[in-house]
Amino acid sequence: MSGRDLFCQPRRIRHGAALTLVFASVLATGAATGSFDESVRFAPSAKAAAPAGNHDDVTEAAAKAMADGKSPMEAAERAVSRSGDRWSAVYSQGEYQEFEEALDGEYTGVGLSARRESDGRIEVTWVQSGSPAAAAGIRRGDRLRTVDGEDVDGRPVTEVVSLLRGDADDAAAGTRVRLGIQRGTHTWSEVLRRARLSTDSVTVHRLAGGITVIKVAAFTKGSGDLVRSAVAAAPKGAGIVLDLRGNSGGLVIEAVAAASAFLDGGLVATYDVNGDQRALHADPGGDTTRPLVALVDGGTMSAAELLTGALQDRGRAVVVGTRTFGKGSVQMPSRLPDGSVAELTVGHYRTPSGRSVDGRGITPDLEADGAALARAETVLSGLGDTS
Repeated sequence: MSGRDLFCQPRRIRHGAALTLVFASVLATGAATGSFDESVRFAPSAKAAAPAGNHDDVTEAAAKAMADGKSPMEAAERAVSRSGDRWSAVYSQGEYQEFEEALDGEYTGVGLSARRESDGRIEVTWVQSGSPAAAAGIRRGDRLRTVDGEDVDGRPVTEVVSLLRGDADDAAAGTRVRLGIQRGTHTWSEVLRRARLSTDSVTVHRLAGGITVIKVAAFTKGSGDLVRSAVAAAPKGAGIVLDLRGNSGGLVIEAVAAASAFLDGGLVATYDVNGDQRALHADPGGDTTRPLVALVDGGTMSAAELLTGALQDRGRAVVVGTRTFGKGSVQMPSRLPDGSVAELTVGHYRTPSGRSVDGRGITPDLEADGAALARAETVLSGLGDTS
């Protein structure tokens, strides 16, 4: 499993091993497009979860706390904890704003991605150009040993990401974080200053034979249009690899827009909110003939799983890689009297064929790990002319 420091959860939120990424449109986006009830979000869950405690219970606890001169947020956190849903969360007003900014394609961090290896080591997998990590000379393949003196070996990568970002109170641009790094046998420490960074959520490159690789790191605002533009610009008749490895979610409206690049309308997913069934549909006019492979792994989560499930169920793509993470619970936010926000699980989404990925993940059509991209090229060569 891998993680990038643009999507961390604030450390005050329970069960730091989880990325509480927002898995739907930001409230304002949903209201503007009319695509979603503006009160509903999809949030990831690492296992199937029953609907959490009643929103009324949480808001009433918060209101009573405020009337008694106590912290509404702390009262809400206690109510959420009692709900038994490990993926419910309470955000301060500032933390919630951070999430919305991240989904707009901006974040405060050091500009690196990391993953936990099978032996528990934390390895740097990506360094953003122009970031503090890049300026410090940190490279892909370096081992991250400590963050501000805390040993990170064996820790969930999302906890490591949270350490990189810092607590909500000290995660501003310009704040310092000390990293312990190892490269081969050489170990050293670097003090980095966090910076305000923009994400490159969609990158495109071409392989031999004209195959276009579209890498979607996260479904931030505008990423769906970027995918559609990349498909339109790909050489005519050539195959496409849609690389969703390590994509831990984002805005579902953008995942549906990406699906629309490859589907001519039709069902993308269904979801329920307190038993009320709803559906997501692709826009008509997508490219339905071009050979397509979707690459996935254990870091493919949430909105990325929704997209993968749609392409697989509808026979549009061959899915190559390893089983996806398995996140897919619907959460509804409640604004509390002090401006903080509580999100509680109210349902789950399903793929077009009715599969639930929550706690199960998506099994690829062809298993491939280290040589997944090469396997994708081989598959494309058999699906059609890629020259």
